[in-house]
Amino acid sequence: MTAGPLLTARPAGRHALLVELPDAERTSAFHAELLRRRAAGTLPPVEEIVPGATTVLLDGVPDPDALARRLADWTVVPEAADDGDVVEIPVRYDGPDLADVAALWGVAPGEAAARHAALTYRVAFCGFAPGFGYLTGLPPELHVPRRATPRTRVPAGAVALAGPYSAVYPRSTPGGWQLIGTMPDPGPLWDPARSNAALLTPGTRVRFVPADTDGAGSGAPAAGGAA
Repeated sequence: MTAGPLLTARPAGRHALLVELPDAERTSAFHAELLRRRAAGTLPPVEEIVPGATTVLLDGVPDPDALARRLADWTVVPEAADDGDVVEIPVRYDGPDLADVAALWGVAPGEAAARHAALTYRVAFCGFAPGFGYLTGLPPELHVPRRATPRTRVPAGAVALAGPYSAVYPRSTPGGWQLIGTMPDPGPLWDPARSNAALLTPGTRVRFVPADTDGAGSGAPAAGGAA
């Protein structure tokens, strides 16, 4: 089942479609379009919408073939840079890999921290661990490789880079990302008691706010409207 030259919908079981897109930008735009149409009541029945790096899974679809045919007629508008709620993440740029990242960027560690904090990111998808959001927004010249040897333990709240993504570890796990900072209080990233357990959900914009070393600015992330 093919839906246009830039979008391919494949069956994934009896009641699901896996939609494949050519890159992260168009995947994010397609996911946002699905949410807009569902909110407007113009999307056919779909129980779950799960974005990935270059795919979106549509699960709980009564008639996948019919939905695939409808997708072929869609025009997906690119996301505006200021679309979506903003979550501000306080961060202390004290990570053990900050100097290595700065060297890769050809700048001093303080400048590397400033460059990271100057950007606005967007949650493309979630995975790896509950509450772990993959944030796009790094320009190609700031992409960095994973560590050659992963760490057996990355602390909760570690702010990290790998490839085109930035992220914050919501819990202590092994990991191979480059650690450039620390979120003073990672607790708000994942809270099963909330209606949305994950603070960083696909489509949300994220800004990193440098926190003072004496603790100022280390409060919980605050969600806000479009800037």
